[in-house]
Amino acid sequence: MPPEAIRTFCERVGVAKRNSVVDVAMLEHAIREDLNRRTPRVMAVLRPLRLVLENWPEDRVEQLDAVNNPEDPTMGTRSVPFSRVLYIERDDFRETPPPKYFRLSPGKEVRLRWAYIVKCTGVVKDDAGEVIEVRGTVDLDSRGGMPADGRKVKATIHWVSAAHAVDAEVRLYDRLFTAEDPGGDDWLDTLNPASLEKVGGAKLEPSLAGAAPGSRWQFERMGYFCVDTDATPAALVFNRTVTLRDTWAKIEQRG
Repeated sequence: MPPEAIRTFCERVGVAKRNSVVDVAMLEHAIREDLNRRTPRVMAVLRPLRLVLENWPEDRVEQLDAVNNPEDPTMGTRSVPFSRVLYIERDDFRETPPPKYFRLSPGKEVRLRWAYIVKCTGVVKDDAGEVIEVRGTVDLDSRGGMPADGRKVKATIHWVSAAHAVDAEVRLYDRLFTAEDPGGDDWLDTLNPASLEKVGGAKLEPSLAGAAPGSRWQFERMGYFCVDTDATPAALVFNRTVTLRDTWAKIEQRG
């Protein structure tokens, strides 16, 4: 973001400045606060893992209502398709879960956002022993994520119907420098080698098929993204503006 654009944004959202230098954490916080109110929320799976629901008929597709932005009811709802084969985030499954891991694992249940509760019944592995598919069953009495018997399910994860998914490249931008103030003659040493990661083969819900260049979205549980100006309907590209907080990532780093 150009310096003048940063100053204009900070003035609009009320970010304090010290000697014309904006604290990066404060800037990111202000961006989150602003986009949280103004952007629609959608589901996008960046690193897909197949989830096959064994008790769901192969030819059955159910349309579910999803809220576009809980912060602004005037944004309304959208319809998302639910089918037998879904994509979930690879990080949302562990064959051998560590302590305090409440996402999907063998014998455990999770709530699928706007959909049903599912239970993992097994996995399929490749010749190298890597999990390439998760098998599960749907609690058919839990539409909307609320089980009929009132039992508590701790985790909710997002998903995309495999048959309806839209392919995209996602560019994960992070801070350019590892230091808060990269001054001095050795500023090049503080360049962040992980400031950009390009993720191909992301799977998006079908409502994003016609996303216009420059439009902004919240990928649930992932962060805020905008459509690259060079994107086309046949080759969608999304750029990350800022992340959401990820409590589990902090737990894993401490471990």
